[in-house]
Amino acid sequence: MKAFKLLTLATIITAAAFTASAQSALTVYTYSGFASKWGPGPKLKAAFEKTCACTVTFIGMEDGVGVLTRLRLEGKDSPADVAVGLDQNLTSEAGATGLFAPHGQSIDALTLPVAWKDANFLPIDHGAFAVVYDSQKIATPPKSLKELIEGNHGQKIILQDPRTSTPGLGMLLWIKSVYGDGSEAAWGKFKGNILTTTKGWSDAYGLFTKGEAPMVLSYTTSPAYHLIEEKSDRYKAAIFSDGHYAQIEVAGRLKASKNEALATQFLAFLITPEAQSILPTTQWMYPVRDLGNELPEAFRTLPKPDKTLMLDSTEIAGKRKVWTDEWLRAMAK
Repeated sequence: MKAFKLLTLATIITAAAFTASAQSALTVYTYSGFASKWGPGPKLKAAFEKTCACTVTFIGMEDGVGVLTRLRLEGKDSPADVAVGLDQNLTSEAGATGLFAPHGQSIDALTLPVAWKDANFLPIDHGAFAVVYDSQKIATPPKSLKELIEGNHGQKIILQDPRTSTPGLGMLLWIKSVYGDGSEAAWGKFKGNILTTTKGWSDAYGLFTKGEAPMVLSYTTSPAYHLIEEKSDRYKAAIFSDGHYAQIEVAGRLKASKNEALATQFLAFLITPEAQSILPTTQWMYPVRDLGNELPEAFRTLPKPDKTLMLDSTEIAGKRKVWTDEWLRAMAK
């Protein structure tokens, strides 16, 4: 998920004392919200550097989709040691590039909404996509995805582009999960209720909180930010009877990394209780490790979907372009 202080440009957290030794420096590709001073990047950097005698540099891009695109362009010449912020919808595509090495971590202690089998990508947090609405503008939110798409509620929503945004891709797959072969027709019905489609999550959520539309595609966990940071329950997640599409964010080590041991150490650190406790109130997602009472109360009181939806990553890799073309055709009509 993206940090709630909204960014539109890539963010680079530079090392304070960068040395020439490749063995003491770790370069992490991620998205701008993760790397921003409001995201988990700075706290993770500080905590890991206390243990590694190294310097961590986060390089932020627009979105997780952008991370994969950058890695594809750079190939084996990429300076990245680790990538953070891809999700399960992109793991098969990312794995097929041949750029990633097995993460080498035990995941037995992790708590995930589904069984995890991918040896290259390590889960670090999870959540579920949701329609977040302004309760001061909508008294009765839609109760299902079909009601959102087909209902004549006259309320606008802000979405993200599935070509450039992991939430946008999540919405594409959410509709595909519910509508199947009827997805293009569903997008045709939905189009009239879409105020705008932004490149990434930050722009979309910023427009929403500025009052441009009463609904936005975000996460079931988004209201926790407002509860904790603003002491407000104004913004809520609508829970849908036909299910919510899950997102599991992951980290992976690059095969071409010249810092294999350090990269592996960083992956191990990301699933420690120390690192996991940083994520809920900076990443605004659920940790993959059970924190018990250390999980903020706002998260423990959030409503959760009764049904979790998730398509197979291999199927997504083979059909993402076809499904995106369906969306493009529907939006163009």
